[in-house]
Amino acid sequence: MHMADALLSPTVGVTMAAVSVGALAYSASKIKKDDHFDEKQIPMMGVMGAFVFAGQMINFTIPGTGSSGHIGGGILLAALLGPYPALLTIAAVLIIQCLFFADGGLLALGCNIFNMGVLSCLVAYPLIFKPIFKKGFSTRNITLASILAAVVGLQLGAFSVVLETLASGITKLPFSTFVLFMQPIHLAIGIVEGLITAAVLTFIFNMRPELLELPAEESKTNRLSRKQITVTLLILAVFIGGGLSLLASNFPDGLEWSIAGVTGSTELSANTSLHHAAEGFQKFTSFMPDYAFKSNSGSGTSLAGIVGGGLTLWLAAASGFIIYLFKRRRVEQE
Repeated sequence: MHMADALLSPTVGVTMAAVSVGALAYSASKIKKDDHFDEKQIPMMGVMGAFVFAGQMINFTIPGTGSSGHIGGGILLAALLGPYPALLTIAAVLIIQCLFFADGGLLALGCNIFNMGVLSCLVAYPLIFKPIFKKGFSTRNITLASILAAVVGLQLGAFSVVLETLASGITKLPFSTFVLFMQPIHLAIGIVEGLITAAVLTFIFNMRPELLELPAEESKTNRLSRKQITVTLLILAVFIGGGLSLLASNFPDGLEWSIAGVTGSTELSANTSLHHAAEGFQKFTSFMPDYAFKSNSGSGTSLAGIVGGGLTLWLAAASGFIIYLFKRRRVEQE
């Protein structure tokens, strides 16, 4: 559901960038005041960023539609890291994808962070996932909470794409028709993402339950240490990004499929000076556009998965470490 710049007017793109920057600044301030955030969470932020980056490379086919989808990862991140570190982590994923792999437009980056991060981490997670999960710490509730939260997050994100496109007014995408394509296909994608999220969280619940912020009296005996869980997730990220990504569906994703359903083509263009400037900057920074070598569009996927995951790991962990340093300095001054 990565939006392209051609869907957005400069006004909407810049406005949504400001909204997303505000949400990230708010999240950073909440983390600084969170007594439970410590240096132990920083490696998990990095590893989970790499894991979601790799997971987003695997587009799965939606049967009978000619479309595909990929996980957003917001609910998974929020369940493991908390909503505010999760938003910083998914922002790191989207920034790396945008700058180095030309996945999602630069002008649209603020929209993508809002649609895929803010709505999942700060809306669907606290309002849907947490209330269901806290009714009873069980595999059943993990599954129910994961599916419902993922579906709601994606439905909100898909509808936001439509609203942002409508507000921009630079494409021939009728509101009602666009909605009728976007919402059902992202419902299907959300169900699959929910099942994937539930599978990962159930594994962690059975191995290291307090990583899901369970009260001490509800925790089971830990089968794996935090370090072992982190290493396991890192190995999975490398395996998914470097290997399974080669099996990704070639069908257009839900957004591209919806655009094609309305216009008959996935190709859109915009001709403002800001669009051209954003495109030029992205061409300069993206060394592997569409996760392939510039000289050969059919190669490089595995390397892109590994390199991109590594860059995301570094950026997500660095953001957590910087906030931790500010938090520690504040504590020392009190």
